[in-house]
Amino acid sequence: MKANAKQFKMIDAVWLALLVGTLLTWWLDASGRLDAPRHGWAVVLIYALAWLKGAAVQFEFMELRHAPKLWRRAMLAALTLMVAGILLAWVLA
Repeated sequence: MKANAKQFKMIDAVWLALLVGTLLTWWLDASGRLDAPRHGWAVVLIYALAWLKGAAVQFEFMELRHAPKLWRRAMLAALTLMVAGILLAWVLA
């Protein structure tokens, strides 16, 4: 019973972190920080948050934490390539 309670708390913490990351992303957009060219750091922060949120979903909600190393690495590599590709497209645009 104690293991389930600890796991439940971890899932709650991850869910709360996902919520905070989403609110931060929304605030950065709503505040107009993405409109100015000198605020490229905000775009990079948003993509970093997207990567962290994707990794959190993979490990906690898809339960890849208990998967073989190959699966974990493959999924993180796919996530990294997707986020890096989108960020590269933004830089080149």
